[in-house]
Amino acid sequence: MKNIDIAGLTVGNDRPLTIIAGPCQLETADHARMIASSLKDACEKSGAQFVFKASYDKANRTSLSGKRGLGLDEGLKVLDTIRREFDVPVLTDVHTEAQCAVAAEAVDILQIPAFLCRQTDMLLAAGNTGKAVNIKKGQFLAPWDMANVVAKVESTGNHNILLTERGTSFGYNTLVADMRSLPQMAQGGYPVVMDATHSVQQPGGKGGSTGGQREFAPLMARAAVSLGIAAVFIETHQDPDNAPSDGPNMIYLDQMPQLIESLMRFDALAKADPIRI
Repeated sequence: MKNIDIAGLTVGNDRPLTIIAGPCQLETADHARMIASSLKDACEKSGAQFVFKASYDKANRTSLSGKRGLGLDEGLKVLDTIRREFDVPVLTDVHTEAQCAVAAEAVDILQIPAFLCRQTDMLLAAGNTGKAVNIKKGQFLAPWDMANVVAKVESTGNHNILLTERGTSFGYNTLVADMRSLPQMAQGGYPVVMDATHSVQQPGGKGGSTGGQREFAPLMARAAVSLGIAAVFIETHQDPDNAPSDGPNMIYLDQMPQLIESLMRFDALAKADPIRI
């Protein structure tokens, strides 16, 4: 079983839970600071490790009219500021091979979006940065198919890899999360992550935008953490209904401290008595 060192944190399936959390997309520097401050405080009080996440560009919006964020240059400046001011690791999505090296200068974890998880050149470019690479399992892949994805990043000599479950396509505008995928992916040795908020998405469910069932996101997080995983990925916002993207599945920011505290209790039980498959 591999543990991954990320900017002073040790992330692994047998290590204390890491919370990867933040807004779906960057809005302003002050907004990012507000959310980062709240989440860091909640994680410190609960004993959780914390990674801030946010996207500088939402390149896969349902509609052409969907807001995409601050963009590469301004967004990376904000993320680098969060990393330095709060002394926390930062994660962001990359969308093209050319973005990988640039983003790696500002963040600690490059995230490969689910739709791009089989794009060989993307995976090689991300791996070649030497930064940790979080790969979201495509909605179209079985968990055991991720072995081929991992091999592409490993071919660069980079073994700082995390694998994220975010649901599988199940009919029109619907996802289903199969909890078996977490221990199945963990059999490869790498830390696994549960994306609790994207797994309750309803892709394209509102016609011109994606819907979601945020009331089930805490349930998905608790179920996954109870298995004994490395991290849980949660998007949050102080006013999800007016957020520029993914509002229907984001958790209210003021509910995060209680949720994190609860997840840490589930994590302690799971790590004390690990599941062996």
